[in-house]
Amino acid sequence: MTIRVLLADDEHLVRGAIAALLDLEEGIQVIAQVGRGDEVVAAVSEHRPDVAVLDIEMPGMDGLSAAEQISAQCKIVILTSLGRPGYLRRAMAAGVGGFLGKDASAEELAMAIRKVQGGGRYLDAELAAAAMAAGDSPLTDRERDALRLAGDGATISKIAGELHLTEGTVRNYLSSAMTKLNAQNRLEAIRTAQRMGWL
Repeated sequence: MTIRVLLADDEHLVRGAIAALLDLEEGIQVIAQVGRGDEVVAAVSEHRPDVAVLDIEMPGMDGLSAAEQISAQCKIVILTSLGRPGYLRRAMAAGVGGFLGKDASAEELAMAIRKVQGGGRYLDAELAAAAMAAGDSPLTDRERDALRLAGDGATISKIAGELHLTEGTVRNYLSSAMTKLNAQNRLEAIRTAQRMGWL
Protein backbone atom coordinates (compact mmCIF):
# COMPACT_ATOMS: atom_id res chain seq x y z
CA MET A 1 0.00 0.00 0.00
CA THR A 2 1.33 3.44 -0.96
CA ILE A 3 1.47 6.13 1.73
CA ARG A 4 0.05 9.35 0.28
CA VAL A 5 1.94 12.43 1.53
CA LEU A 6 1.18 16.15 1.52
CA LEU A 7 4.19 18.47 1.89
CA ALA A 8 3.91 21.98 3.35
CA ASP A 9 7.00 24.21 3.32
CA ASP A 10 7.33 27.83 2.26
CA GLU A 11 10.80 27.31 0.78
CA HIS A 12 10.05 26.18 -2.79
CA LEU A 13 13.47 24.66 -3.44
CA VAL A 14 13.48 22.73 -0.15
CA ARG A 15 9.93 21.50 -0.69
CA GLY A 16 10.75 20.37 -4.23
CA ALA A 17 13.90 18.55 -3.10
CA ILE A 18 12.06 16.75 -0.29
CA ALA A 19 9.27 15.75 -2.69
CA ALA A 20 11.77 14.40 -5.22
CA LEU A 21 13.63 12.40 -2.57
CA LEU A 22 10.43 10.99 -1.05
CA ASP A 23 9.13 9.96 -4.46
CA LEU A 24 12.24 7.76 -4.78
CA GLU A 25 11.24 5.88 -1.63
CA GLU A 26 9.29 2.66 -2.16
CA GLY A 27 5.69 2.90 -1.00
CA ILE A 28 5.63 6.70 -0.56
CA GLN A 29 4.03 9.14 -3.00
CA VAL A 30 3.89 12.93 -2.62
CA ILE A 31 0.38 13.80 -3.85
CA ALA A 32 0.26 17.52 -3.04
CA GLN A 33 2.49 20.43 -2.06
CA VAL A 34 1.65 23.81 -0.51
CA GLY A 35 3.83 26.78 0.39
CA ARG A 36 1.68 28.46 3.05
CA GLY A 37 0.36 27.28 6.38
CA ASP A 38 -3.09 28.67 5.67
CA GLU A 39 -3.33 26.39 2.60
CA VAL A 40 -2.81 23.18 4.58
CA VAL A 41 -6.38 22.61 5.83
CA ALA A 42 -7.93 23.01 2.36
CA ALA A 43 -5.24 20.84 0.75
CA VAL A 44 -5.82 18.06 3.30
CA SER A 45 -9.57 18.21 2.64
CA GLU A 46 -9.04 18.14 -1.13
CA HIS A 47 -6.29 15.51 -1.43
CA ARG A 48 -6.91 13.36 1.67
CA PRO A 49 -3.29 12.41 2.39
CA ASP A 50 -2.34 9.66 4.79
CA VAL A 51 0.47 11.79 6.22
CA ALA A 52 1.08 15.56 6.15
CA VAL A 53 4.71 16.68 6.47
CA LEU A 54 4.69 20.26 7.78
CA ASP A 55 7.32 22.92 8.36
CA ILE A 56 6.71 25.08 11.45
CA GLU A 57 7.57 28.54 10.12
CA MET A 58 5.27 29.34 7.20
CA PRO A 59 3.35 32.46 6.16
CA GLY A 60 -0.37 32.63 6.83
CA MET A 61 -0.36 30.07 9.64
CA ASP A 62 2.42 28.23 11.41
CA GLY A 63 2.73 24.47 10.99
CA LEU A 64 1.73 23.73 14.58
CA SER A 65 -1.54 25.64 14.25
CA ALA A 66 -2.22 23.82 10.98
CA ALA A 67 -1.43 20.50 12.70
CA GLU A 68 -4.01 21.24 15.39
CA GLN A 69 -6.65 21.70 12.69
CA ILE A 70 -5.88 18.57 10.64
CA SER A 71 -4.92 16.02 13.31
CA ALA A 72 -8.29 14.25 13.04
CA GLN A 73 -7.93 13.87 9.25
CA CYS A 74 -4.41 12.49 8.77
CA LYS A 75 -1.16 11.62 10.51
CA ILE A 76 1.37 14.43 10.89
CA VAL A 77 5.15 14.73 10.78
CA ILE A 78 6.80 18.06 11.62
CA LEU A 79 10.02 18.66 9.72
CA THR A 80 11.73 21.84 10.90
CA SER A 81 14.97 23.74 11.21
CA LEU A 82 13.62 25.25 14.46
CA GLY A 83 14.26 22.71 17.19
CA ARG A 84 12.77 24.69 20.07
CA PRO A 85 11.70 22.63 23.10
CA GLY A 86 8.30 24.29 23.40
CA TYR A 87 7.52 23.42 19.79
CA LEU A 88 7.98 19.70 20.45
CA ARG A 89 5.66 19.83 23.46
CA ARG A 90 3.04 21.76 21.51
CA ALA A 91 3.35 19.34 18.58
CA MET A 92 2.78 16.34 20.85
CA ALA A 93 -0.27 18.05 22.38
CA ALA A 94 -1.63 18.62 18.85
CA GLY A 95 -1.39 14.92 18.04
CA VAL A 96 1.72 15.10 15.86
CA GLY A 97 3.29 11.67 15.44
CA GLY A 98 6.71 12.64 14.13
CA PHE A 99 9.08 15.53 14.82
CA LEU A 100 12.50 15.82 13.24
CA GLY A 101 14.96 18.38 11.97
CA LYS A 102 15.51 19.38 8.36
CA ASP A 103 19.04 18.05 8.68
CA ALA A 104 17.57 14.52 8.73
CA SER A 105 18.28 12.29 5.74
CA ALA A 106 15.60 11.36 3.22
CA GLU A 107 15.79 7.80 4.54
CA GLU A 108 15.14 8.98 8.09
CA LEU A 109 12.18 11.09 6.97
CA ALA A 110 10.77 8.13 5.05
CA MET A 111 11.23 5.94 8.13
CA ALA A 112 9.41 8.54 10.25
CA ILE A 113 6.53 8.70 7.74
CA ARG A 114 6.20 4.91 7.73
CA LYS A 115 6.31 4.67 11.51
CA VAL A 116 3.74 7.46 12.00
CA GLN A 117 1.46 5.96 9.35
CA GLY A 118 1.66 2.67 11.24
CA GLY A 119 0.46 4.36 14.43
CA GLY A 120 3.84 4.90 16.07
CA ARG A 121 5.83 8.01 17.00
CA TYR A 122 9.14 9.20 15.67
CA LEU A 123 11.01 11.89 17.61
CA ASP A 124 14.44 13.37 17.07
CA ALA A 125 16.36 12.26 20.17
CA GLU A 126 18.17 15.58 20.67
CA LEU A 127 14.95 17.59 20.41
CA ALA A 128 13.20 15.26 22.84
CA ALA A 129 16.05 15.59 25.37
CA ALA A 130 16.05 19.39 25.05
CA ALA A 131 12.28 19.51 25.57
CA MET A 132 12.51 17.42 28.73
CA ALA A 133 15.34 19.56 30.08
CA ALA A 134 13.49 22.81 29.36
CA GLY A 135 10.33 21.86 31.21
CA ASP A 136 6.89 23.31 30.65
CA SER A 137 6.22 26.93 29.77
CA PRO A 138 5.71 29.02 32.91
CA LEU A 139 3.41 31.38 30.99
CA THR A 140 -0.36 31.36 31.27
CA ASP A 141 -2.41 31.49 28.06
CA ARG A 142 -3.17 35.19 28.61
CA GLU A 143 0.50 36.04 29.27
CA ARG A 144 1.45 34.17 26.11
CA ASP A 145 -1.24 35.98 24.08
CA ALA A 146 -0.13 39.38 25.38
CA LEU A 147 3.55 38.64 24.64
CA ARG A 148 2.74 37.32 21.17
CA LEU A 149 0.82 40.47 20.27
CA ALA A 150 3.52 42.69 21.79
CA GLY A 151 6.05 40.78 19.69
CA ASP A 152 4.01 41.66 16.60
CA GLY A 153 4.41 45.34 17.52
CA ALA A 154 0.97 45.92 19.02
CA THR A 155 0.54 48.75 21.52
CA ILE A 156 -0.92 48.20 24.99
CA SER A 157 -4.26 49.62 23.86
CA LYS A 158 -4.33 47.40 20.76
CA ILE A 159 -3.48 44.31 22.85
CA ALA A 160 -6.24 45.27 25.30
CA GLY A 161 -8.75 45.60 22.47
CA GLU A 162 -7.69 42.35 20.83
CA LEU A 163 -7.88 40.36 24.09
CA HIS A 164 -10.94 42.22 25.45
CA LEU A 165 -9.04 43.33 28.56
CA THR A 166 -8.28 46.63 30.23
CA GLU A 167 -4.93 48.26 29.54
CA GLY A 168 -3.97 47.81 33.22
CA THR A 169 -4.66 44.08 33.00
CA VAL A 170 -2.51 43.82 29.86
CA ARG A 171 0.34 45.62 31.65
CA ASN A 172 -0.02 43.17 34.56
CA TYR A 173 0.15 40.16 32.21
CA LEU A 174 3.24 41.53 30.47
CA SER A 175 4.89 42.34 33.80
CA SER A 176 4.12 38.87 35.12
CA ALA A 177 5.56 37.29 31.96
CA MET A 178 8.75 39.35 32.31
CA THR A 179 9.12 38.24 35.94
CA LYS A 180 8.57 34.56 35.10
CA LEU A 181 11.10 34.72 32.26
CA ASN A 182 13.60 36.70 34.34
CA ALA A 183 13.58 39.42 31.67
CA GLN A 184 14.50 43.08 32.14
CA ASN A 185 11.97 44.28 29.57
CA ARG A 186 9.24 43.15 27.17
CA LEU A 187 11.63 42.64 24.27
CA GLU A 188 13.86 40.34 26.31
CA ALA A 189 10.78 38.39 27.50
CA ILE A 190 9.55 38.00 23.93
CA ARG A 191 12.96 36.80 22.73
CA THR A 192 13.25 34.28 25.57
CA ALA A 193 9.75 32.92 24.97
CA GLN A 194 10.40 32.64 21.21
CA ARG A 195 13.77 30.94 21.73
CA MET A 196 12.10 28.34 23.95
CA GLY A 197 9.22 27.84 21.51
CA TRP A 198 6.63 29.09 24.00
CA LEU A 199 5.22 31.70 21.60
